[in-house]
Amino acid sequence: QVQLVESGGGLVQPGGSLRLSCAASGSRFSIVVMGWYRQAQGKQRELVATITNGDNTNYADSVKGRFTISRDNAQNTVYLQMNSLKPEDTAVYYCRTVGPGGNYWGQGTQVTVSS
Repeated sequence: QVQLVESGGGLVQPGGSLRLSCAASGSRFSIVVMGWYRQAQGKQRELVATITNGDNTNYADSVKGRFTISRDNAQNTVYLQMNSLKPEDTAVYYCRTVGPGGNYWGQGTQVTVSS
């Protein structure tokens, strides 16, 4: 069983920045893909960004050029640097890992962009 612990959410003004972290523990196998998804109130959960263990990245069009995903394979940790935040980025952000050991989700962390 893999445990994911997210941190770094909060309230920020438009144009501001936040950095999310997600630490995975308990995995007996190498984690192939780590990623971030988000779910705004009343909307479906959507992909934000993913990164493979080979550092291949994929971003939603809405965050390209503003968000950067990175990972520390030794620490099984994934980060999401979010810059130039907009009110429409407000959502609960979820960490996800995928690998031979299975598919796991974090508990979510709230990001609110508001003046």
